[in-house]
Amino acid sequence: MAEESAQSELAGLLDGRCTTEQAWKLFDSLPAARVAEVTVGRWRGEELDTGHPFAGVLVASGWYGKQFDDPESVHPLLFADEPGNIFAVDPRRVPLGLAGKVPPSGVRAVRKLLPVLGPAIRTHRSAARLRDIEYRRVASAAMVYDHLPIIDHFRRVDIDTLLGVMDMRGMTEPYFFVLRR
Repeated sequence: MAEESAQSELAGLLDGRCTTEQAWKLFDSLPAARVAEVTVGRWRGEELDTGHPFAGVLVASGWYGKQFDDPESVHPLLFADEPGNIFAVDPRRVPLGLAGKVPPSGVRAVRKLLPVLGPAIRTHRSAARLRDIEYRRVASAAMVYDHLPIIDHFRRVDIDTLLGVMDMRGMTEPYFFVLRR
């Protein structure tokens, strides 16, 4: 799929809610984003709303995105507090099991507690690494969490945009997200 066409299709899906099938169709049409091609640095995240139980939860919590320092050192969860300070969070300290059970309004209320909760959830250590892994018949960059049964698989929309899908053990529906450099 040509980059311009992929960008246009992604923009259409981001405009509102899309189906899981539409998200898979785009994901499967995109080329691999090999580890060697994934640029080091901070990537801003946004979700692709397919109606997943996580929909709205990460955004309401202050999720900023991800940071790739090198293939061995990845910060899978960056958050921003109310003033806009960006910091890495230890994924083991995020109650993922509550996603879909607590409405985004409740999550926003908890976000206001980040200045108090910060020391308990922040980390300076990386908590994931990048590997080229075959997924849905394409070998592409994947972020493997160190301590959780989660692998985020990436495909390239363009040089500055990745479409990701979270593959978490026990999760019946995929969670799609976009990263922009």
